[in-house]
Amino acid sequence: MASSSADLAPTTTPDAPRRIRRALGADALLIAAFTALLLVVAVAALAVGRYTVPPNEIVRMLAGQVLPITRTWYPREQSVVLDVRLPRVVLSILIGAGLSLTGAVMQAVFRNPLASAQILGVSSGASFGGVLTLLFGLGSAALVSGAFLGGVLALVLVLAIARAVPGAPLLMIILGGTVVGAMFQAMVSFITYIADPYSQLPSIVFWLMGSLASASYSKVLVAAIPIIPAAVVMLALRWRVNILSMGDEDASAIGVRPQRLRIALLMCVALVTAGSVSVAGVVSWVGLVVPHLVRMIVGTDNRRVMPISALLGAAYLTAIDTLSRTISSAEIPIGILTAIIGAPFFVALLVRNRNRLWGSVNA
Repeated sequence: MASSSADLAPTTTPDAPRRIRRALGADALLIAAFTALLLVVAVAALAVGRYTVPPNEIVRMLAGQVLPITRTWYPREQSVVLDVRLPRVVLSILIGAGLSLTGAVMQAVFRNPLASAQILGVSSGASFGGVLTLLFGLGSAALVSGAFLGGVLALVLVLAIARAVPGAPLLMIILGGTVVGAMFQAMVSFITYIADPYSQLPSIVFWLMGSLASASYSKVLVAAIPIIPAAVVMLALRWRVNILSMGDEDASAIGVRPQRLRIALLMCVALVTAGSVSVAGVVSWVGLVVPHLVRMIVGTDNRRVMPISALLGAAYLTAIDTLSRTISSAEIPIGILTAIIGAPFFVALLVRNRNRLWGSVNA
């Protein structure tokens, strides 16, 4: 037996580092490819609009902010790109990456391909906080703060419900999120019912549809404060998300504490969702569609799915926002386009992968 073990050692051990290096190289190539796609979409978004700016001038203009480059662009082009379009593109990148990442995390945590951040009720809570500030006309700063506090309150209520009922924590979180989301959605409906139809209701309805029309550098900062740290934590835990998706018993056997890990991930999801809703309103379908598209391309390993979902989600929402401001004379709320494009696309995904998807639901 000893000799057979010795014979096996030289054939298996040297191959492992080679396989690891090959996998890391493939991951790096994938991330580089999707990063390049995001950069192309971002430059295109900065270029197109009612006032078109050549892409080469945009690249020179952006590089000129940090490098001594000869000025070849017009002052009006600089104003359009840097003051109007750039904060909007950066905000769409932040929100698209954050929402797609939360969708990938939720589907892994709940082992359900139909899971998204809306399950937690955070979007409804943030919507309630936002429309409440719009009802009282408290201004944009209060709108952001109210939406964020509403989202965090929704998460606290969901976790309190899950903790109050022992056993089946995943089921109680889903049920708690459904109840809390329905409660806040009812309060949103009540506010829209009592709002003044001439001075308050239009702004409430437009905000609920989701829009990046009021993007600014201050809103980019507000969104970045919760989204970036939460996204970094989720990406740092992507190896453990793979273990968590195996089930609580298997995760515990390996040494992972599933309950603590799940709560930490859900808190990150809530921070990203609340931060997104606070500056852009409700943007649906991004977190549901993009991770499934990524899995069709790179497989189901969350070590790949999560970072690539963030990159593709950023490119996807940036492209959708560019369409929303260019395909008609009046800007279309981004939430409408994400639903119009996302819903039939997701149906096609379900039809194409129905056996694998529903098998994972029933597992």
